[in-house]
Amino acid sequence: MKVIERHLTAEQDGIPGYFAGPDRRDPGPALLLVHQNTGVTDYIKIEALKFAKLGYTTFVPNLYEMVGFPAVTHIHTGPREIQLRTSDGEFVRVISEGWRYLLERPEVDTARVGVTGYCMGGRIALAFVAGTPQVRAFVGYYPTVRDQPPTEMRPRLYWDLARELRCPSIVLYGADDIVTPVPVQEKMWQAFLANGQSLEWHYFPFGGHGFVDPGTAGYHPHAAELAWPLVVDFLARELDNYL
Repeated sequence: MKVIERHLTAEQDGIPGYFAGPDRRDPGPALLLVHQNTGVTDYIKIEALKFAKLGYTTFVPNLYEMVGFPAVTHIHTGPREIQLRTSDGEFVRVISEGWRYLLERPEVDTARVGVTGYCMGGRIALAFVAGTPQVRAFVGYYPTVRDQPPTEMRPRLYWDLARELRCPSIVLYGADDIVTPVPVQEKMWQAFLANGQSLEWHYFPFGGHGFVDPGTAGYHPHAAELAWPLVVDFLARELDNYL
């Protein structure tokens, strides 16, 4: 399968980000990837390419640039500066722009589109998916959730948002996650169960926060190897993508 990839810019394409998808004419399944706190890194581009090779038209919107922080890289500014200064509402607004861009592409079957979020992206994707019933599947790679009260920037508790999802989900966490520790993971598990949708919850007895990302301290290659076929199988079933 031939895959097309492009770096999109606001000037030329109307929206910044990274695009990868199969070269096809007939509409097929698609994924919106919501990046981690370090932005659109090489790692998340590789993830997009992997999904594209499976037949998914995949788009990673550059959320940081879209909220007003253009830069070649956000590896250093994303976690400590941009994330702290941007509300969940603002993140959802720009994720929605990425969603519209993806659904407007002619090679996308709008009834077969899912959302995948990593780390910070898993957390803010919850807010987007909870308010977007058109999403057909949600993949949460260790959503960054802390046991903290609501604030003006983060007005909704994430376990409350999880209860509002109206699509099947697969969520993956590791036992060594010190950002979202096991007691918080358990709260999230109960919330996902409460939404009444199909749920796959995978708890690995190893692996820290970011266990599929080689650039993080929590990277665990064995957990990453185990996680990938689980996600592939889930998306194939939920988005009807049997090649």
